[in-house]
Amino acid sequence: MNRVRNTLALLCMALLLTACTHTTSKNAPKTLILRLGGEPSVINPVLSTDTTSSSVEGLIFNGLMRVDADLNMVPDLAEKYEVSADHKTYTFTLKPNVKWQDGHPFTAQDVAFTFRTILDPKTGSVRRSDYVVAGKPIEIQVIDDQTIAFHLAKPFAPFLSNMGMGILPEHLLAGKDLRTSTFNRQPVGTGPFKFSRWQVGQFVQVVRNPSYFGPRPHLDQVLLKIIPDYNTALIAFKKGEIHLQDVQPKDLESLIKSVKCTKYTYDTLGYTFMGFNLKKWPFTEPRVRQAIAMAVNKDTLVTHLLQGYGRRADYPDAPASWSYPNDADIARLPYDPAKSQALLHAAGFKKNPQTGIFEKNGRPLKFTLLNSKGQTEREKAAQTLQQFLKNVGIEVQIQTLEWSTLVKRLNAPQDPKDFDAFMMGWSLGVDPDALSIWHSKEYPAGLNFVGYSNPKVDQGLLAGRVEIRQAERKKIYQTTFSQVAADVPYLFLYYSKAIGVASPRLKGLSKPGPAGLLNRIEAVDIE
Repeated sequence: MNRVRNTLALLCMALLLTACTHTTSKNAPKTLILRLGGEPSVINPVLSTDTTSSSVEGLIFNGLMRVDADLNMVPDLAEKYEVSADHKTYTFTLKPNVKWQDGHPFTAQDVAFTFRTILDPKTGSVRRSDYVVAGKPIEIQVIDDQTIAFHLAKPFAPFLSNMGMGILPEHLLAGKDLRTSTFNRQPVGTGPFKFSRWQVGQFVQVVRNPSYFGPRPHLDQVLLKIIPDYNTALIAFKKGEIHLQDVQPKDLESLIKSVKCTKYTYDTLGYTFMGFNLKKWPFTEPRVRQAIAMAVNKDTLVTHLLQGYGRRADYPDAPASWSYPNDADIARLPYDPAKSQALLHAAGFKKNPQTGIFEKNGRPLKFTLLNSKGQTEREKAAQTLQQFLKNVGIEVQIQTLEWSTLVKRLNAPQDPKDFDAFMMGWSLGVDPDALSIWHSKEYPAGLNFVGYSNPKVDQGLLAGRVEIRQAERKKIYQTTFSQVAADVPYLFLYYSKAIGVASPRLKGLSKPGPAGLLNRIEAVDIE
């Protein structure tokens, strides 16, 4: 997804969790301690594809634009911008006197370098499609050190949201292989905090950037502890070892009773799903995917797993988005185990009377479901799915991997990819453009991990990008996303509310909402 989407992963606490610090001496540095649910893969916004990495990047890098607490795109490194009457030229005037964290001046050349690097196929960035309009890469014109223009082949509705992309320093990376650069583990940005240390398996530390162009952060540093296991993180919060923590519904009331903290709940821009490898048997057969969808009672997941803090998902968009349709307009496959089995019979499967598992040509209907360590909610969701599918005669084996290992498996640019199915969640952006997830050309090197391909969907995704009128775009996406849902490339599971608890010492959090509590990290303080 684009830079804004990745930054939202930090803001929405999809994988970033946090809590209360111990009492410190008067002269001790003000340290915000957060939790990372896994090891970052790379700290480079051009290359990263996972929310853990972008949680760190959001503290270090800036884009020309950023998303505010009300989901509006507002200038960041840009002082202002102008859009031509035909919506095909965007001209940005940069903020004056911005410096990189090593003291080097920031200029329009850095902006041009970043987007040219993304557009270079040799870079292999999954974000390249965000800057290709009607099949043509955007044209970049450096007018002077403080002014840059982008020329588009056609109007491009997601353009401003894509300008949230973190900018890279040309003076440190020009002429180097970005994928192997030491920069990816020792990044330099323009953001409110600068990189200090990365202790593998333990933490990433960033410290206040004294030359930051924006408001001076109240915090001296942010320590992001790598704690994959949710229960371990919960204990750390109770001990005051992290300051802000997302909580599962089952733990909320007991936690509030046991420690002094502030509760927050809000909607997010995202959904949880099980993705099928459409290039591998048995998921090449649409009726198998439909049968799986009809074997799972999503309402049970919402009731028992989320305890009402969420709702079922049947559609690749979030209810918090302006593009989400009326619920009545969404076609849903019902929970119907009998029809699920009938679909399998129609697809040529027969149930083995000894094992109770469906087979076809002697091959049992079973698959391995990948999940990441420490994601307790998804672990329980996977176990629930396993039982639902066993009830109709489908065998599921759950394999739990480290987050970085799972991401590596999904990102591998091979066809077919080395997995059967996986559990994950998307943290979406403020714009509904989802070309990088669903367009056929985004496989195998993009975010279309499952190998989904539908010419009608490809066409709709492209049409939604070049239509400027929001009402018309909503119609386009409703048609396009409805087709995606009908093809069942994912088993869409649920939209969960964010439930967070924070130390009462923590001040300056943003208002609860899809942009998250840490929307303006500069304002956060610890008493």
